[in-house]
Amino acid sequence: MQTRTDLVEDLMGRFPGVPKEAVIKEDLLRGGLAFDDSALTDNENGDVKPKSYFIFSFDHRTLPELGTAALRRPPEEIVLTGGPYELRRTVVSVRINPDSPYRVKADADNRLKLYLDDREIAEVGLPPMPEYYRHTLENGKQVMEVAPTIQWGYLIYLTAYRLCQYFGATEECQYCDINHNYRQHKAAGRPYTGVKPVDEVLEALEIINKYDTAQTSTAYTLTGGSITRKVDGLAEADFYGRYAQAIEERFPGRWIGKVVAQALPREDVQRFKDYGIQIYHPNYEVWDKYLFERYCPGKERYVGREEWHRRILESAEVFGPRNVIPNFVAGIEMAAPFGFTTVSEAIDSTAEGLQYFMSRGITPRFTTWCPEPTTPLGKMNPAGAPLEYHVRLLETYRAVMESNGLTSPPGYGPPGAGNAVFSVSSFMDTLPAADDK
Repeated sequence: MQTRTDLVEDLMGRFPGVPKEAVIKEDLLRGGLAFDDSALTDNENGDVKPKSYFIFSFDHRTLPELGTAALRRPPEEIVLTGGPYELRRTVVSVRINPDSPYRVKADADNRLKLYLDDREIAEVGLPPMPEYYRHTLENGKQVMEVAPTIQWGYLIYLTAYRLCQYFGATEECQYCDINHNYRQHKAAGRPYTGVKPVDEVLEALEIINKYDTAQTSTAYTLTGGSITRKVDGLAEADFYGRYAQAIEERFPGRWIGKVVAQALPREDVQRFKDYGIQIYHPNYEVWDKYLFERYCPGKERYVGREEWHRRILESAEVFGPRNVIPNFVAGIEMAAPFGFTTVSEAIDSTAEGLQYFMSRGITPRFTTWCPEPTTPLGKMNPAGAPLEYHVRLLETYRAVMESNGLTSPPGYGPPGAGNAVFSVSSFMDTLPAADDK
């Protein structure tokens, strides 16, 4: 019987153009990893930055099923180095799966290591608790709750609205657990604010700005669920835009401002830019028309795939093509019941979408699909997409980008294996480093 090690090493051999680091990182992102209790954090009272659950759960079990990991949080991310594959520094978002063949535990010398099939494969570094996490807002809220940082401190993630108005089986994206994640944290008694007040966001950013003396935090992302009606009396562009306006007025030029929102009409997109946003992420989720209609039913109903794509292209006239970076969820192309059944078909479809946008100067990026157990696609596809799909996607992504004369998109930190900090997929690890161009 083939072990996971056999699979990983086979793909490393078959696709030498994809960094070894990216092969392992994609496997960790798609399938999760386990932590010995001794490798968990002491939450906000410890020396390690804990997982903030900044928008989705990104876990393969619900909180009640995580055991000790629900009480003593795992780290936000880990960094892998060395081992038998001589890994360069690789930052990986933590997605918990107690049944994973990957496990983080201490060795005989009490040094944390990553094990695959009970074989040590890498040294594990943990993110230090940032000084700004040790301070609270005047009302007692944690900075981690209001303005958590990810990507090894590069990005401040501002989930302004922690629910989505695409609600229920006929509207929710079939891979998304934003609404469940909100419910499970509230049920566990954790602080998890549905709508973050603007003044609290500004106060948290004041703390970050004061104590992040090295200015490691370089960008912020404004995001949350889709708004089909109104929140606080505001439609989507003005709801999210008010945060950008307040941030840019208080901290002009301190961070790169990004917003993840629906593909909105041009006049709304212009308002984002007027509010001070520099990068717009109108995520298209999955390229194939049949799959978009079935896996993103709310987006199909309210906007429609063709109109979504038209708005993405139109937004490039406002922000410039390089500053429009739509995300897709890599792996749902192969999700039952409607997904492609072969890796080649899935890659061909995704490559068509990449070419469509990249030939117009727009550079999509992707998040590696984590099959969360409360979502329809997670329930039907607990193993996610095959690792081969993710490896071939990295190869295809780079090839399509280079054929269109594009380089790594702005606002994601440095590219290249050993340099990248983007933690929820390996596309930045796979692109050439700046000095290789």
